[in-house]
Amino acid sequence: MSNPDPLAPADTEDAKQPASTQLIPGDAEPSTSAQLISADAKPFASGRDADVYSIDDSWVLRRYRNGYPVRDEADFMRWVAKYGYPVPAVRQIEGADMVIQRLAGPTVADAAIAGDLSAVEIGRMHADLHRRLHAIPAPSGTAGLVVMHGDLHPYNVIQTPDGPVVIDWRNAEEGTPEFDIAMTAIIFAQVAVDPGPGPTCPRCSARPSPPTSPNPSTPRRVCRQPWIPAPATSP
Repeated sequence: MSNPDPLAPADTEDAKQPASTQLIPGDAEPSTSAQLISADAKPFASGRDADVYSIDDSWVLRRYRNGYPVRDEADFMRWVAKYGYPVPAVRQIEGADMVIQRLAGPTVADAAIAGDLSAVEIGRMHADLHRRLHAIPAPSGTAGLVVMHGDLHPYNVIQTPDGPVVIDWRNAEEGTPEFDIAMTAIIFAQVAVDPGPGPTCPRCSARPSPPTSPNPSTPRRVCRQPWIPAPATSP
């Protein structure tokens, strides 16, 4: 039966699988984390909270060292992906482990530093990413709420050959578009007035520390406070 809501994702059998074993279309049966990487595997990138291990040319395994479960983060990523939003594909999750798509390209911040993107281009890109994200209804269906990224800024956007891809969804939650945009505006403003070691957390004003992500080519910065711990995002 056709779906009367043009924004609603397709109702597939895969979408009905438990999140812990859900696969992307066309994948084989999931393996446990122990089967995906060897016991003595070394991460190719590490951050304050997470390590990133190479699986192959297409996938990486990101693991929180403190055992923090990734289910909520993965659920939000899968939810927005159903609406065509640019996020790394999530292949499977298990506890603190998430198998995600390997990304190629610099962060938007590093592309700007290299002179490949102007301030106007970055502004338009972020405005478009916010508009697209906030057009997605909240998973709960609560009226007036949308999906908020909570930390959308140039270090959390990878400039891939296929376009910008948004990473680091640990702070994602349901909320209002205005709050999400305000968070980004505050981060931009902090960088503008104090470009030193990086933006501070708009809620706690703590200085950041570098984490990691599917693209370990360049470090990004995150708050030291527990409300916004650094997952494996773009370095």
